[in-house]
Amino acid sequence: MATPRLPAAIRAPFEARTWREFGYLILGLPLSVLYFSLSIAMVAAGAGLLITFLGIPVLAGGLAMCRGFGAVERARARGLLGLRVGAPEPVRGRTGGAMSWMGATLKSGASWRHLLYAVLHFPWAVFAFSVSLALWAWGWSLFTYPLWQWVFPMYAGQDGLQLYGDGTHDFYLDSPFEIAVTSAAGLLFVLVGPWVIRALAAVDRLMVSGLLGPSRLATRVTELESDRGVVVDTAAADLRRIERDLHDGAQARLVALAMDLGLAKEKLAEDPRAAARMVEEAHGEVKTALQELRDLARGIHPAVLTDRGLDAALSSLAARCTVPVSVEVDLPARPVPAIEGIAYFTVSELLQNVSKHSGARRASVEVWRSGDRLLLQVRDDGRGGADVAVGRGLAGLTERLDAVDGILAVDSPGGGPTTVTAELPWRA
Repeated sequence: MATPRLPAAIRAPFEARTWREFGYLILGLPLSVLYFSLSIAMVAAGAGLLITFLGIPVLAGGLAMCRGFGAVERARARGLLGLRVGAPEPVRGRTGGAMSWMGATLKSGASWRHLLYAVLHFPWAVFAFSVSLALWAWGWSLFTYPLWQWVFPMYAGQDGLQLYGDGTHDFYLDSPFEIAVTSAAGLLFVLVGPWVIRALAAVDRLMVSGLLGPSRLATRVTELESDRGVVVDTAAADLRRIERDLHDGAQARLVALAMDLGLAKEKLAEDPRAAARMVEEAHGEVKTALQELRDLARGIHPAVLTDRGLDAALSSLAARCTVPVSVEVDLPARPVPAIEGIAYFTVSELLQNVSKHSGARRASVEVWRSGDRLLLQVRDDGRGGADVAVGRGLAGLTERLDAVDGILAVDSPGGGPTTVTAELPWRA
């Protein structure tokens, strides 16, 4: 029997996450003072010297120094906040010389964002340091006041912690009720403090990810390069598959057919009955080869998809599935052929998984449009347990959908049912 966990409000002051974030905010002030002082000094010196040639290397060196500060901050955020932010695009000069590097540094938007971080983070670090330290210190000191209240009468010559005094009137927290109220107030600060600290750390997360990471354009370029590689690999794999199917299937049958017809031609004069039997066998081989070529063509791009669209093509897929499949397609128009083809092959792969691995008794396919997205959903009542990380087919589907900004979501608990949802961009 699982033991019940304490409420989050009670766990928060003792969780490692809270202490890491508190340490991040406390360490942020001295580092931010260093960043702010050095970056402002270097940039001011470089800007002042721009009337001479020395201003350019000084300013470029200041920006490079800010990029170094950014590397430290990304490492600190990764270690204490659990935030992983990639490094921005490196500075590359066209020629590789010093002047080229300085020009590229001054033109780099990432370098100026690092400078902006060094400037903006200083006032924020002062605020976050003051608030977090005050809450933490007051909270724990007041909460534990009953444990150390004896210090005042023994060593300070007063009854307790002085709350008010003007020379004629003094107020000390020394009665049992006052000590209990003080401890209760401290407990309130202790319970609220972690959530304030997490809110302050969230702002730091936004600053680090927004100013010290790669730009959106650079990130998008990296994604497109990766997607292009996936598309190229998928196309090469498809070509190899088609070549293998032709070589091992239809081509081999046609070679055997040619040999059989040659033998039949030689026997035609001396043994017409044997020749007729061989021609009949060759006729059967022709039918088999034609069927294999049709299946291969359907695997490349089925004619029914081109002629009649997704509804008819998916119904044809459902008819060939080994379990009963219901199909519902609700689209206002046909998507572009590329998206339509990916949608078809996605459903085809998922229905093959249903047939081979699910042990299901029935399945369903639903296709609809939501805003600027085309959604596909395949459900089955099988044994479940499908996992993208384990199955090569689902992993391949995920990569193929990623190449067109699509998404594949798998919900397949052990024992079933399994629901696979695919999203594709809608282009009519």
